[in-house]
Amino acid sequence: MLDTLKNFLSEFGEGTKTAPLFESGDYRLAAAALLIHVLTIDGQEQEAEHERLRAILKNQFDLDDEQTDRLIEAATAADREAIDLYRFTSLLNRSLDEAGRLRIVEMMWEIVYADGKVSEFEDNVVWRAADLLGISSRDRIEMRRRVSGKDS
Repeated sequence: MLDTLKNFLSEFGEGTKTAPLFESGDYRLAAAALLIHVLTIDGQEQEAEHERLRAILKNQFDLDDEQTDRLIEAATAADREAIDLYRFTSLLNRSLDEAGRLRIVEMMWEIVYADGKVSEFEDNVVWRAADLLGISSRDRIEMRRRVSGKDS
């Protein structure tokens, strides 16, 4: 029993048990919060959107199931507290190169199209985020076509 307590305290001291995995300066949290915002903006959250969100975050950031859940929880809280998109896009601009920012917009489109329909709210939030991320209209539209399967 003493060994169990020592192991617990040791892990606690090393930060493996309670240290926040995703802090406010983590670009993964900012990216996930933008995706959560897209998912919730139309007020019609679908299971397909939630499944796509989990898959995107897990694969993009090489997370396990528990880490993915923690990121979604932290991102949901961050999105609720945010008054605008700038909080997230400014961190992403500082943290990512153009290819990384393009990937963020592409992930947003993947969430938008997960349920098979696009609302004007979803379209607008992707447009605003892409603009704040310095992504051209041409690139944003091209990604939309590619993700929607209407690539010509």
